[in-house]
Amino acid sequence: MRVLVIEDDATLGGALAEFLGDQGYAVDLVSSGERASAALSGQTYDLVLLDLNLPGEDGLTVLRRLRANENPVPVLILTARDALEDRVAGLDAGADDYVTKPFELPELAARVRAQIRRRAGQVSPIMEVGPLSFDTVGRELRVNGERVALSVRELSVMEMLMVRAGRVVTKRQIVNSLSAWDADFSENAVEVYIYRLRKRLEKAGVNIQTVRGFGYLLESDAPAQ
Repeated sequence: MRVLVIEDDATLGGALAEFLGDQGYAVDLVSSGERASAALSGQTYDLVLLDLNLPGEDGLTVLRRLRANENPVPVLILTARDALEDRVAGLDAGADDYVTKPFELPELAARVRAQIRRRAGQVSPIMEVGPLSFDTVGRELRVNGERVALSVRELSVMEMLMVRAGRVVTKRQIVNSLSAWDADFSENAVEVYIYRLRKRLEKAGVNIQTVRGFGYLLESDAPAQ
């Protein structure tokens, strides 16, 4: 899934981008309110991590404009402002969660997963489609209880297909969700990952169908065991 980090501290911003990248997310990083607004107007994100103390436009201004434009993307505020009135102002402006600095990275990762699950309409951290079970916390796929070894990118593509099981996922959606600005990830690469996933799942009664001119559709003919 694609995440926008809005943080003017270069060291913290870089650390967050690296940490979330290791968790399997595609991460874009900007350091000002103006750049944040430009990114949000040109790209669809699954989550925004927003610092309030930004040069130029502050974080609350960015957030209020985002909600005024009816953009529903979940926003998690990360800030040193820990006063009650600041938390109230952030949540009233449209934030979905509020975390004060300093924070522990494992807790942040859990909050990120929770927000992305809510956006997908998913309550449990475990997704199931037929014999497939995907643990969004442990980042692992199982078929009939047996773990399937997949790369980080393969897991991310599989997660997208399972979140949208029964619906077509286009190549462009996959590229947009899994490719940060500085990443070399193309529609040709998507075809390679889909091929690899098909090979790993072909004996499980799971079919990743190609819908010509549109994209891919995850179907399961096998019941869960």
